[in-house]
Amino acid sequence: MVHTAYDTFQLLDNSPSKIDAIESYRSNLLIACSDGSLRVYVPESSVSDQSDFHSETLELHQGPYVLERTLNEFSRRQMLAMEVLVSRELLLSLSESIVLHGLPNLETLSVITKAKGANVYSWDDKKGLLCFGRQKRVCIYKHDGGSGFVEVKEFGVPDTVKSMSWCGENICLGIRREYKILNTTNGVLSEVFSSGRIAAPLVVALPPGELLLGKDNIGVLVNQNGKLIQEGRICWSEAPAIVIIQKPYAIGLLGRHVEMRSLRVPYPLIQTVVLRNVRHLVRSNNTVIVALDNSVFGFFPVPLGAQIVQLTASGNFEEALALCKLLPPEDSSLRSSKEQSIHMRYAHFLFENGSYEEAMEHFVASQVEITYVLALYPSIIVPKSSCIPEPQKFADVADAPYLSRGSSGLSDDLDSPPSDVFESDEMDIESKKMSHNTLMALIKYLQKKRYSVIEKATTEGTEEVVSDAVGDNFISYGIDRSKKPTKGRIHIPITSIARDMAAILDTALLQALFLTGQSSAATDFLKALNYCDVKICDAFLQERSQYACQIELYRCNSMHHEALKLLHQLVEESKSEQTPVELLTKFKPDMIIEYLKPLCATDPMLVLEFSLPVLESCPMQTIELFLSGNIPADLVNSYLKQHAPDMQATYLELMLSMNENSISGNLQNEMVQIYLSEVLDFHAEHNSQQKWDEKTCPPPRKKLLSALEGMSGYNPEVLLKRLPPDALYEERAILLGKMNKHELSLSIYVHKLHVPELALSYCDRVYDSGLQQHSAKSYGNIYQTLLQIYLNPTKTTKKFEKKITNLVSAQSPGIPKVGLVTTAKVKGGRSKKIAEIGGAEDTRFSLSGTDSGRSDGDTEDAAKEGGSTIMLDQVLDLLSRRWDRIHGAQALKLLPRDTKLQNLLPFLGPLLRKSSEAYRNFSVIKSLRESENLQVKDELYNQRKAVLKITSNSMCSLCNKKIGTSVFAVYPNGKTIVHFVCFRDSQNMKAVGRGSQLRKR
Repeated sequence: MVHTAYDTFQLLDNSPSKIDAIESYRSNLLIACSDGSLRVYVPESSVSDQSDFHSETLELHQGPYVLERTLNEFSRRQMLAMEVLVSRELLLSLSESIVLHGLPNLETLSVITKAKGANVYSWDDKKGLLCFGRQKRVCIYKHDGGSGFVEVKEFGVPDTVKSMSWCGENICLGIRREYKILNTTNGVLSEVFSSGRIAAPLVVALPPGELLLGKDNIGVLVNQNGKLIQEGRICWSEAPAIVIIQKPYAIGLLGRHVEMRSLRVPYPLIQTVVLRNVRHLVRSNNTVIVALDNSVFGFFPVPLGAQIVQLTASGNFEEALALCKLLPPEDSSLRSSKEQSIHMRYAHFLFENGSYEEAMEHFVASQVEITYVLALYPSIIVPKSSCIPEPQKFADVADAPYLSRGSSGLSDDLDSPPSDVFESDEMDIESKKMSHNTLMALIKYLQKKRYSVIEKATTEGTEEVVSDAVGDNFISYGIDRSKKPTKGRIHIPITSIARDMAAILDTALLQALFLTGQSSAATDFLKALNYCDVKICDAFLQERSQYACQIELYRCNSMHHEALKLLHQLVEESKSEQTPVELLTKFKPDMIIEYLKPLCATDPMLVLEFSLPVLESCPMQTIELFLSGNIPADLVNSYLKQHAPDMQATYLELMLSMNENSISGNLQNEMVQIYLSEVLDFHAEHNSQQKWDEKTCPPPRKKLLSALEGMSGYNPEVLLKRLPPDALYEERAILLGKMNKHELSLSIYVHKLHVPELALSYCDRVYDSGLQQHSAKSYGNIYQTLLQIYLNPTKTTKKFEKKITNLVSAQSPGIPKVGLVTTAKVKGGRSKKIAEIGGAEDTRFSLSGTDSGRSDGDTEDAAKEGGSTIMLDQVLDLLSRRWDRIHGAQALKLLPRDTKLQNLLPFLGPLLRKSSEAYRNFSVIKSLRESENLQVKDELYNQRKAVLKITSNSMCSLCNKKIGTSVFAVYPNGKTIVHFVCFRDSQNMKAVGRGSQLRKR
């Protein structure tokens, strides 16, 4: 026996006649005896109080009963069953027939004559339906609301019904050795299963609408359709003769005793009462009536509170919790506290016996604080909190005054748990508590509790942010917080119960994850929102060399400097040949870059500080970091210039190679200045050793020349001042070209470097840039400038030296474009012919600039001044190679008089051919345009010849009236005619007329 659910009291002894049936009405007993009489017994205490049968007491008394009165000849034959219909104040009896009696006077109201010979019946109180079995028939009657029944239906069955009960709209029948479901709509019988070989069929209705069907010593639970319910098996000690249901127990009458079993899976045995020769077992409103041959006993339920105490004391916590749910609704707060207390005791019991996960489930149900559970894990270090008190010992379940033992013989006090349950060897307990299974159970417990705790902590944080923003004061979750006024604003301290609890939970969860080997899960946990205590977790992770998680801990707490410092240290240790044993993971420089990416927008200086170590090892990725993070390039450059000047050029070069447009003029100046400094150092070193050669081109100089030619945002005047006067002529030529001083630049190529090819390439670049800017005419005279330099080298050299001196002494900001202006007059046929040759060129160039055209006299002077120095071969080569870009007439005027015409054939031949071809093309185009003009005129004349005949039947397309002699207008299609007045009105109304032919259609 688990506990005492019912107390047994003898209500009646030594009945004068054998008891055939028994029932209760309010506090009275109705006993049908074998002599056909009905005896009414009342409590002995009510007789002494002169109470009558109409007592308002609704429950049986726990005491002796005495006879009040006897109704002789109440039944002619043996009474088979009686039932009080409480809601209708009627008594239903089954003897020779089914009789309906009124209460409380027990007068006969009606007799169902058709029920003569019935042996079993079932009453549905909600619907007022009565069914009974008579021989091989099943009849259904409905109570008419008064004193009689009305027949509804009658069905035939295969054999005599031995047991029956309503199940929803159907009826379950026990026939022969099997159970059947009778459909009351169409009378169809469906088989369920057999009833066994030992006991007769037994059908018992359960409150939820289910059925309990007896099969020998097993009670099988089925639904209203006869389908088996999973785990629905009540195993009795032997086959019961009678079973009644009184929640939460099923009570069965067995041969030598009465068994009480729980209706909760697995339907355990609750109590056994030994009584012999029991004939009847009847359920009353609050009592189970047990009738023997001549005596009556009452099973009075022990108060639920006392049963809960018994179950808890015996360690049957599941049953105790099930009974807590049956406590009255008005005691919901008491029920909740007792359930929590039982859950807590049950959790301790399960924890000490190794069922850790189940124990944690009950800790969750007990709603105990997290710190209470964590106290079971001494190796888990949690932060101290001034807001959260230390965990207290759980309260005993027997402390509640409600759980008193009203009528039970058990003591009200619940003994303390045995020492062998909660006390054992300390070392064993310690090892058990820190075992893997224990920690896994703790992890699941903390994860279940975490959502609500984190939600509260986040809500508090949000409220404080709002409070700080509006200057208001919020107090959440009933927490009294200290308030300190600061400059007129109310300051709320960061500490709070919710966040302290969140810190305790997350700190413990992180440690448990690592202690169970779930390092990857711990890393993911740290990447999300968490409230881990930094100091405790940092020491914990440091001790176990969990550096990756340590970095994530720093990251989530915005301790980026510490995280990057540690990460840099780990990367350096990973590079060394003797990697420390505790470094389980290789840390690479790109990990620093990945860490820095989110910080570019918030802390660019920190990004710059820790990107320097990886700029050399991962230059491309570092530059991508700067670009993707939108860190200002000037800021990066200035930082590198100050802290890592050796990496400045590398940064600028990589940035230029990745995104040429991202280099500003300032950065281009920086880059070129760096290259120039290197070249000047190289020049000074070799010049001091007298080893300098202008044609020497080391790598720094190649970079400088490439940068000077490829970039356009730098300041050439500043760079030009740094160049030595007797070296680096090619750099000077490029800079002068950037300043549009083309004549000086070409002079350097020709007279200093002596490389005509460079001069020609320079002219080509200037001409091509003019084409791209649609201003080729402005740059077309660049070739004439080169011709002048070739034809008058002495003059241009002197001019060059003078201008270079002026540039070095004082830079002039505005430099006009170099060009040639011709002032030669056309004389005679020869000059006219030259003009025609020049005009034959498709693209005409206007000469402008600082150099004016030379007359024949100038050419002669040049020949006299330095005829031996004229570079005639270069002139002829230039004319032959760039004949299509040079103005022919102007070029011929620049040539000396003694130039042989045969030498000019490579120049004049293609020029004349192109001029002639252009002339022919223009003539053809002119003829085609004249022809097209004539065609258009002819078309116009044909259109004007159109004739429109106005007759007396001509109608206006707008007003549908005849045109007559009125002024009219014709639409462009030549067919639609309207009055001029109508046309004018339609134009004002913006309407479009339609042709008369379309209107006719």
